Amino acid sequence: MPRSARACLGGICYHVINRGNRRTEVFHNPADYAAFETLMQRASARLPMRMVGYCLMPNHFHLVLWPHEDGDVSRWMHWLLTSHVRRYHRINGTDGRIWQGRFKDFAIEQDEHLWRVLRYVERNPLRANLVMRAEFWPWSSLTKRDPATDNDSLPMPLPNDWLEIVNRPETEAELVALRRCVNRELTYGA
Repeated sequence: MPRSARACLGGICYHVINRGNRRTEVFHNPADYAAFETLMQRASARLPMRMVGYCLMPNHFHLVLWPHEDGDVSRWMHWLLTSHVRRYHRINGTDGRIWQGRFKDFAIEQDEHLWRVLRYVERNPLRANLVMRAEFWPWSSLTKRDPATDNDSLPMPLPNDWLEIVNRPETEAELVALRRCVNRELTYGA
């Protein structure tokens, strides 16, 4: 039986995640991370996608996408992950599954919940104790932000103290709420 189509609507932000099969490492070295970033750029050249934020971790990724049209997230992700898997197998001489399964996507209310999710995404390497400050992780949108121009391409402007906000620890209640949404596949803010 074929898979059912995803119902990602244009104009709504989504938190998109996927993890390496069996939680194994997918990004082994800086070249792997850089190649995935290049593939994200190429995917956006093929099918325009507004990337609000992202973070690539050794065994998973988080993307915050803002598609233009209905179905864009699925088409964009299909091209991205298929291209990545082909590169991965060619470089590593492997075959089989790289990702745990289909990516997961969660609609985000475009209010303060969007910034909570983006903060969670960009703070991921700090939470995992991979860096001393979130902006030290090179494989994240946080390190590439340009405050002078970023707000023009975001659904709502970033707070002026965004870097400090990202580096501030989340409360246990914030983490529980975000994880509950991911585990139950709910809309953030619902």
